[in-house]
Amino acid sequence: MSGPDEEQSEAGRTEVKGGMVYRTLGKTGEKVSLVGVGGAHIGKQDDEQESLRIIRAALDHGINFLDNSWDYNDGQSEIRMGKALQDGYRQKAFLMTKIDGRTRESAARQLDESLRRLQTDRVDLLQFHEIIRMSDVDRIFASGGALEAVLEAKEAGKVRYLGFTGHKSPDIHLKMLETARTHQLDFDTVQMPLNVMDAHYESFEKKVLPVALEQKIGVLAMKPMGDPFILETKAVTAVECLHYSMNLPVGVVITGIDSIPILEQALNAARTFRPMSEARVSAMLAKTAEHAQAGRYERYKTSDHFDATVKKPEYLG
Repeated sequence: MSGPDEEQSEAGRTEVKGGMVYRTLGKTGEKVSLVGVGGAHIGKQDDEQESLRIIRAALDHGINFLDNSWDYNDGQSEIRMGKALQDGYRQKAFLMTKIDGRTRESAARQLDESLRRLQTDRVDLLQFHEIIRMSDVDRIFASGGALEAVLEAKEAGKVRYLGFTGHKSPDIHLKMLETARTHQLDFDTVQMPLNVMDAHYESFEKKVLPVALEQKIGVLAMKPMGDPFILETKAVTAVECLHYSMNLPVGVVITGIDSIPILEQALNAARTFRPMSEARVSAMLAKTAEHAQAGRYERYKTSDHFDATVKKPEYLG
């Protein structure tokens, strides 16, 4: 029987420990915190020690999901996270990073660089980063493509689980999932923008989320605040944005945390989250419908502002 500090849902997929909510990540069976630390915002702090304090404070308060990428802040995000994970902190974390390489050679090199920076011999989850072109799918699965290197790394114990991420188009995500199936590959995770405006325009929630759930793929929500342009509308608050994303059937909501106060906001959102009624969801969508037209506040869909591999195509290999 669960005690007052450990409650488990009827489905056995959600539990609360120490005030933090944990959900089961798809078919992996892993328990991940409802909120995760976004790696893109780690490494931007002027003082490296502040980056380390944010990561360690998050882990100390029950957040176990750490997001990162080989290309974030020219490697500083991984370097600082690697330092923060020393002194016993590595075992507290479900550590994810991403690679841009589309070829076998570039993918293998980037993964090994990430492992060195993170000061670990394996990551819990590796994801193909920025699947934002149809050609990205073809290159990864081609002979001599990145998938070959990643499967070798998984066999060698450098990688536990495999997934992909992208922010451009639901159709590209669907192609990635369909191509994986034709290659008899089952992804463990898929990461996508899921927020109060996504539902209105080129919606990952409507197009990709049902497919991922059907395949029992763990869903990682990102850009709950549009990084952070949705907040400019004043239609919804930061906590409302987090709660909307948390209300979806996702494993974790990854959010940018660049200071201790923002960390406290994320922790508060996770601790105060309660399943939302259909009426409340409808009200939030109604408040954002006009702003969401043409993806004005989802610039990752409508511009190349967030596309690292457009600015630096050499990352693709």
